[in-house]
Amino acid sequence: MPSPVRIAVVGAGAIAQLAHLPVLVKLRGAQLVALCDNDRAKARALADRFDIPDVFTDIDDLLAYDELDAAIVATPNHLHEPHVLQLLASGVDVLCERPVSLASKGVERILSAAARAGRKVLVGNNHRFRSDVQALVGFLGGGELGKLHGMRAGSYHPRGKIEGWRLSRQEAGGGALLEQGFPLIDLAMWLADFPVPERVWAHVDRPRGANAVEESAFVAIECGNGVSFTFDTSWAYVGQDERWWFETLNARGSSRLAPLRVVKELNGKAVDVSPTGAAARESAFIQSYRAELNHFVSVVRGEVAYEPPTDQVMVHRILEAAYKSAEEGKEVRL
Repeated sequence: MPSPVRIAVVGAGAIAQLAHLPVLVKLRGAQLVALCDNDRAKARALADRFDIPDVFTDIDDLLAYDELDAAIVATPNHLHEPHVLQLLASGVDVLCERPVSLASKGVERILSAAARAGRKVLVGNNHRFRSDVQALVGFLGGGELGKLHGMRAGSYHPRGKIEGWRLSRQEAGGGALLEQGFPLIDLAMWLADFPVPERVWAHVDRPRGANAVEESAFVAIECGNGVSFTFDTSWAYVGQDERWWFETLNARGSSRLAPLRVVKELNGKAVDVSPTGAAARESAFIQSYRAELNHFVSVVRGEVAYEPPTDQVMVHRILEAAYKSAEEGKEVRL
C-alpha cells in the first residue's frame, strides 16, 4: 500500500477549521502532520483537537521540516502568492485556497514556478467538486439541453457577517466581487468550457475610505461564442437569510443548482428531468471539500493526471476587467 501523503495546513482561520482540518484528519491516503499559523495558542489548541503532531508559527520553520509532501495554503489572500512560491521552491506540492494570487500576473508567476520546480499546484475551487455540479456537467457536456446561451448567478450575505482582514483592500484584494463573485465566475466559465470573454461591464458599491472594499457588485460578461454571464453579489444584504443561486439558460432547456433542477423541452413541453437519488449525508459544502481534497491527494500520488490551473489566468483577467469597468464607468473589451 502506498505511503500516505504527509500534509501541512498553512493558516488556521475559519476555512481551515470548518473544512480542511476535519476532512483531512479522516481522509484516506492523507496524513495531517503539521499546522502553521502565527497565533501559537490557536494553532496548538487546534493541533491538540485534531491530533496534529507539529505546530509552527513561521512558514520558514515549516519549510525546514523534512516530513512534508504537500501543503494546503489557507492564509489571508495577500499571503497566498508568496506562501505558494515558497512552498513550491521547497519541493512541496500545493493546494491553495482561491484566489491563488491577487493578480493575473501573479498566477502566471506561480505557474512558471511550479513548472521550474517540477511540482504541482492546484487552486481550491471547491464548487467544481460538488455532487450536484458533477451531475449538471453530464447534462451540459452531453448536449442534452441544447446550445448554452448563458448563465445567471448570485450570492447575498446579510450585512455584518463579513469581518477582519476581508474588509481590508490591502489584505483581501477586493470585497464582495472577489469573495463571492470569484467562485461563481470560475464555476460558470468552467461549466461553459472557458469561452473567450470579449466584453465586461461592472458596477460596485464601495464605502468611503482608501482601504475599503466593495460591499456589492454586478458584473456582465459577453463571450465570443455568444454566451453571456451575469453575476450579482452583496455582503450588505438586508435580509434574514443568505441567498445563493446559479442557473443556466439553454436552447432546449434550463437548469439550476441548490437543489439541482433540470428542465428539458420534450415534444414541445417543458419536462422536469432532474436526477433523483438518496439524500446527501453531509452538506454540499463539506462534500465538495472532501472531494476536492481527495482529488488533490490523488494528484500528488500520481493516481490522477495533473492539469496546471492555467484557466485561473482568465478568471483573474475577467476580475481585473470588472474592477476597471467599475472604476471607469464603462465597458472593458478584452
